[in-house]
Amino acid sequence: MKRQNLLSAWIAVLIAIAPQIAFPQFTISGKISDKENNSPLPAANIVVQNTRFSTSSAANGTYSLSGLKQGEYQIRISFVGYKTFLKKVEISSNMNLDFQLECSPVMSEEVIVQSTRVQEKTPSTFTTMENKDIERQNTGQDLPFILQITPSVVTTSDAGAGVGYTGIRIRGTDITRINVTMNGVPVNDAESQDVFFVDLPDLASSVDNVQIQRGVGTSSNGAAAFGASINIQATRLNPDPYAEINSAAGSYDTFKNTLRFGSGLINSKWAFDGRLSAISSDGYIDRGWSDLKSLYLSAGYYGRNTILKAIVTSGGMERHSQRQPGDKPDL
Repeated sequence: MKRQNLLSAWIAVLIAIAPQIAFPQFTISGKISDKENNSPLPAANIVVQNTRFSTSSAANGTYSLSGLKQGEYQIRISFVGYKTFLKKVEISSNMNLDFQLECSPVMSEEVIVQSTRVQEKTPSTFTTMENKDIERQNTGQDLPFILQITPSVVTTSDAGAGVGYTGIRIRGTDITRINVTMNGVPVNDAESQDVFFVDLPDLASSVDNVQIQRGVGTSSNGAAAFGASINIQATRLNPDPYAEINSAAGSYDTFKNTLRFGSGLINSKWAFDGRLSAISSDGYIDRGWSDLKSLYLSAGYYGRNTILKAIVTSGGMERHSQRQPGDKPDL
């Protein structure tokens, strides 16, 4: 009996360590410091992207990440007031990697939305759609239809094509109980708490990312945060000048044309961005057509410790038909 118990114990140990033998794990460690004076940077964030591995540097700038398998990884190091650093590494053994971060001449825009955003360790259910995901879904439909790929989101369209009057529900809660902010500024109507996305056509073309918080959110702007929160961050600082034209066409004579442009960072302080959009659609339902034009302008001052930003977004000329219940179909 004793031999059987001892054999069972050895088998259990072998089963436990077999994955470690078959797939060896490695550790990367090092120090995060300032590039100019080599001083340590405590509490810097070190993230191995697309994995669950992350840590923060200690008071002396040192860090350590264990449990990594052999392969290629991209490591992201960030610290407030410094430029984010990305580096690809091939791991096949224990490694010592030191990183020196360069001081950023301008304040990071993430600080603007920090008060309305939840983080990875926050006990709240949320989804963050990044710019690449938004661009992939952006075919001219209103923002709710771009967000419908996220969990618990149901959308409706008066015209049946996602252009014009659209509605959104999250976990069954309608828009009057969903707090919508843009760069931390409330978008909900002050009286009805409603949000009319038809007044902001092609808004997705001027959005960097959107965080959807399901359930009671972190926003403190009125009662609308009871059901969910949608936190929109507009286009961030692009340090290089740019200009682009996008066109798309779809079913029911739906067309979208967008002109985007930006000055880049001027004299390391000023930046200007703009967008002109035109969207038209006959709609899936009779008398559900839309002819929408929109304008987006942004001017920003970026200092070492200060960001001053003015954003103007307008529906411009807006013409559409709305089919109401009980309307007789066209003959």
